[in-house]
Amino acid sequence: MKTIAQQLNVTEFPFTVEDSQGNLIYFENCKGYWYKLELNSQGNKIYYKDSNGFWDKREYDSQGNQIYYENSYGYILDNRPKSPCEGKIVEIEGKKYKLESLDS
Repeated sequence: MKTIAQQLNVTEFPFTVEDSQGNLIYFENCKGYWYKLELNSQGNKIYYKDSNGFWDKREYDSQGNQIYYENSYGYILDNRPKSPCEGKIVEIEGKKYKLESLDS
């Protein structure tokens, strides 16, 4: 599969693409290595992928704090708010149950 620079017959490197706000969203060097980024409306990186197959994704709260990270190696850091009932114990007809959210 051809890279973007190869498809466009680019000969000057590095080849970069910026979004309408001037943020770098694509980079490629002369050896064919590339990476691409997706940013949210605040300019925070929410997705990254490169030509080696590595990727990561992130989520942020309304204050711009990173609350979730996951990558292609299987590493996950999840600080998203949990349901206020998550993990609570309830008793129904004498039997105890631990609540677990079904929404991820």
